[in-house]
Amino acid sequence: MAAVTDIGSLIYSQPGLHGGRPCIAGTGVTVRRIAVLRNMGEGPEEIAANFGRLSLAQVHAALAYYYAHKTEIDADLEAEEREYDALAEQSRR
Repeated sequence: MAAVTDIGSLIYSQPGLHGGRPCIAGTGVTVRRIAVLRNMGEGPEEIAANFGRLSLAQVHAALAYYYAHKTEIDADLEAEEREYDALAEQSRR
């Protein structure tokens, strides 16, 4: 019989740590980082292999969390990109 895993135990967030953003438990890898890689076209297997220390289950848990909170996470990513663009523009002046 296969072991049962509580998917919720694979993701955590803590105020003051990584800006309170959700992370893969025990790793410090944010769900945002996994979402960015996925949005760049990497598949779950590729993401897990590139990190080396992440299991496929952890990557899928992060992606499940991302899709459940997609609007919020995408808005956070867009705000960060706007901030980056503004800072880059200031540095060119």
